[in-house]
Amino acid sequence: MRAKNISYNNIKIACMQEKNEKLLQLGKHLKSIRKQKKLTLEALCYKNGLEPSTISRIEQGIVEPKYLTLQKLADAYKIKLSQLLDF
Repeated sequence: MRAKNISYNNIKIACMQEKNEKLLQLGKHLKSIRKQKKLTLEALCYKNGLEPSTISRIEQGIVEPKYLTLQKLADAYKIKLSQLLDF
């Protein structure tokens, strides 16, 4: 795990970033689905109401997506959640 300092409203915050293999695999899988569906980050976010930066961090394996986020992605891709997680 490594710490990354970021600024928010001139306040420095140390964020812990951990990239583990499962998150990286999930991110690559989600990105490949998005590419297969020929969707940009912006187009995908228009369909599910998430922020492009959120999807980008998930696809990079930086953050662990919540259940509801995964469900929104599955709905946007018009697939079952089980298909989304089959990697």
